[in-house]
Amino acid sequence: MTLKMIGCSHHDAAVEIREQLSLTENEISRTFELFGQRFAGAELVLLSTCNRVEMYAAGGNSPALQSDDLINLVADCLNQSRDFVANHMIVREGREAVEHLFLVAASLDSMVVGEAQILSQVKQSYDLANDADRTGPITHSVFQAANRTAKRVQTETSIHRRRLSVPSVAIGEVVPEVFNRLQGKRVVLCGAGEMAEETLRYLKNGGANNLCVVNRSLDRAQKLSEEFGADAESMDSLHDQIVQADLLIGTTSAEEPIVDASTFAALNAKRGGRIMLVLDLAVPRDFDPVIGDEPGVYLYQIDDLQAACNRNRREREKQWPKAKKIIDEEVDGFFQSLQQRATGPVIRRLRERADKVKSEELQRLFGKLNGSTDTAMQKEIEKSFDRLTNKLLHPPMASLRDDAADGHSRGLLEALRHLFNLGEDS
Repeated sequence: MTLKMIGCSHHDAAVEIREQLSLTENEISRTFELFGQRFAGAELVLLSTCNRVEMYAAGGNSPALQSDDLINLVADCLNQSRDFVANHMIVREGREAVEHLFLVAASLDSMVVGEAQILSQVKQSYDLANDADRTGPITHSVFQAANRTAKRVQTETSIHRRRLSVPSVAIGEVVPEVFNRLQGKRVVLCGAGEMAEETLRYLKNGGANNLCVVNRSLDRAQKLSEEFGADAESMDSLHDQIVQADLLIGTTSAEEPIVDASTFAALNAKRGGRIMLVLDLAVPRDFDPVIGDEPGVYLYQIDDLQAACNRNRREREKQWPKAKKIIDEEVDGFFQSLQQRATGPVIRRLRERADKVKSEELQRLFGKLNGSTDTAMQKEIEKSFDRLTNKLLHPPMASLRDDAADGHSRGLLEALRHLFNLGEDS
């Protein structure tokens, strides 16, 4: 069986194209249903994220599942023209499809190489297909192998351990240098935009449980705080919040600092000498850089954090060859395993059939010789028969293994079954 894949991603399709090809939950269910009706016994896994839409299919009863069948399926399920789907979705088969899936699962094909979310999305896609009874031996094997490959890349390289966004560096690398833990620390986040939302996500994942969002628009602060279990305050309360804060973060779009240096100095004096970490993620900056000279205050600005992001990106790039080598090893191992499972029974039956014929002919020959040969001569005759059998079997066995490595593209497996009457149960 050959794994077939059609899909598009941020590499080859603009976001407006991916939006038209993305699959909602209802459309995924409809696709599974229609696929099952059209291709009895075939397998299908759908992966649909903001950056990619991909279909992995295999197997099925006659006639064999073709790439055009998948293109037509997508067109019908999304009410798109067939030409539109064909023009924007790339077709991959066999080894190319398997290698692509492994790259995707290991986050080597992601927009941000090394991001952790894609592996869980691949797992969820397989689980969804499994729940819909659309998986089978091929998809099970290849998705299990993809999961194993991704974990090897995670553990054997540092490509996933290098943070690339400013908030991830700030919370994941800078905060631990000042605080052993975020739990119990008062975190005051100024702003409620996209940067604030991403920062809150890292804070929650890092264990922060005493959060406060301060924003000029209280409504926006409340909406964000409800999502992350934080307090919400207007900018009027900023001074009081600074006095309480252990970690102060700026993400606003203000054109001037939201608190001047002299005011901050007065507020810091009320804090009783407690350590404060200030992360200024805003452009323009939310805090005057001179506040970093205040006693007990550690200030990190956007340029410091961006420099760390750039260093991390360079380190990830250094890890790419090592990660790609793991992918190549796993792809080779997958096809070797697939080849053994597919060809092993046929080769065993072929060998058994040849040994049976050889034994029968030896018995017939020795019977006709009627004891006229000694033991040494009989052994030489047996060796000659063994060599003859092996030489006759070697070409078809070698061709069968090569054909299996190519995804059984030449149909030698079925041909050998019929030629030597080996039976389907082999």
